[in-house]
Amino acid sequence: MFRFWIDLPFHLLVAMCLCHSIKVPISSQHSFKSDLFSCNHSLILADGKETTVHLLKDIPKRYCFMLEEDRAPAPFTVTVTPCDVPIEWSILVHKASTKFLGKAARGDYDTLEATKSQKIPKLVSMIFNYKGNSVETYMGMSSYSAFYMLEFLSVERDTHITVYLTTDTTSGHLYPELPIDPRIDIIGIDHATVTLAWKHSPSVLKHKENIQYCLLVNEKHNYKSLCAAETAIRSSGMKSPPALALSLFPYFLDHQQVMILSNSELSIINRVSNREVRQICMGTKNTYTVPNLRPSTQYYFDVFVVNLLTNASAAYTGTFARTLEEPEPKIIELKDGKVIHLILDGKKQKFYSLQYQARHKKIQFTFQSCSGQVGVQIARNGKVLASENIAGFKHFSLTGKLLDTYLVQLRSMDPTNSSVKVQVSSHFYKPFFPLLPESLKIKSFSKLRTCNSVTIAWLGTQEQSKYCVYKKRIEEDQVWMEVRSADRCSGPKSRHNSEKVLCKYFYDINLQRAVTTQTIKGLEAGTLYLFDVYLTGPSGIPVRYHSKVVKTRKKC
Repeated sequence: MFRFWIDLPFHLLVAMCLCHSIKVPISSQHSFKSDLFSCNHSLILADGKETTVHLLKDIPKRYCFMLEEDRAPAPFTVTVTPCDVPIEWSILVHKASTKFLGKAARGDYDTLEATKSQKIPKLVSMIFNYKGNSVETYMGMSSYSAFYMLEFLSVERDTHITVYLTTDTTSGHLYPELPIDPRIDIIGIDHATVTLAWKHSPSVLKHKENIQYCLLVNEKHNYKSLCAAETAIRSSGMKSPPALALSLFPYFLDHQQVMILSNSELSIINRVSNREVRQICMGTKNTYTVPNLRPSTQYYFDVFVVNLLTNASAAYTGTFARTLEEPEPKIIELKDGKVIHLILDGKKQKFYSLQYQARHKKIQFTFQSCSGQVGVQIARNGKVLASENIAGFKHFSLTGKLLDTYLVQLRSMDPTNSSVKVQVSSHFYKPFFPLLPESLKIKSFSKLRTCNSVTIAWLGTQEQSKYCVYKKRIEEDQVWMEVRSADRCSGPKSRHNSEKVLCKYFYDINLQRAVTTQTIKGLEAGTLYLFDVYLTGPSGIPVRYHSKVVKTRKKC
């Protein structure tokens, strides 16, 4: 163990400082004599513990330690991790004879006075010096009666570092070990994803339950340590959970952060200045595909292996990659009178393009949103004619010139997938979809509700059509999901025969009278029912009215 110099006798320091001064290679250019005097008031470096050191610009900071005589010689290591800008640090050692130090320690003032008239050999030496921002470790062997000083200096700006000193090299490592080859390999890349792989840390193989890998993705540069990444995130104005969210439950998430926990992977996405910094912890898996990246964008990837017990980490050699350009969207050719059915990806918010060349001056586009809300935009020869979000049926009747080119763009307006049917036709007299009423809503009459019956009504058209009514018993907590997930393009064939109430035909030339009612009997008291009406025209294409939920009376 190291002897802590809190109560070091001042006369011993004076005796040690009578040596010839040497110039320290750090830019402060202080003599070692003054350093030793200042060490009487400096901090003592703890053994076996990671210490955070805050540095002020151009002001050196010193730490001291000494090995117990009964333990020397013994190995020791010092690991320094810069958390921001490059720093300079050195290790200085003063070796004095055991005989001299022993007398001075016992208060032999004759010896101390004698040294004033004697020249003491140069016993002060610098054993290590480093400039940069990489994590650096010094491994050495402590000598008998050796007094050590560490000095740190930042010349760019105020910063902080971590220092770890230990003499116990047999009971394991505070820092996880890196493999012999610590590089990150890019094994796959496209316009939206990058797949990474790296060799396992020896620490994972030894202590799997206490080790995990965490990945940092950003658009600025690589980071050589975990604390450097944390510092950069904080300085950019983003709140960072402790240790880059290495704990499973981060504490500080705000509107600029999104946390995703799925399949034992924790992801934190920070957004600032239209850029993202992602932090993903994936356990002990040594491959990962980074999703949802932007096309033609350069990303930097850093992998850290983390000791969950101590929160100490080691950094693999970072890498970078540029995602590919997004491929040109495929344009689907529309044919006159033909209906196409598309599934729109809501997660990627992808645009789907359809093209049609007119063979008549007057044409009509028909859209039927089967699920979700769909964004529709129609352009002719580069000019936008219509733009609207639809959740049901919509017709667009347009007049132009022969051989005009129409471009239709569709996308899901929901975060989940949507589906839509599309038709374009110049034959107005022979529509593919049935003639629709002014409204597809189903109305229920509260005053006509009983304990075992419900009366509903809906609008019809001027065209003879078939209407089929279906009922379904549901629970209170099923209402939202049943209504939300209903496929508006599905027909009666998708329903169970037990849910069928009846089918009937009707129409009326006078639209004011084109309405019908239906009383459904044989229901249970105080029960919720979901009612659906399907309209089927001459073409056989069904149209589903908006579902209606009605509850029978509990007491009559």
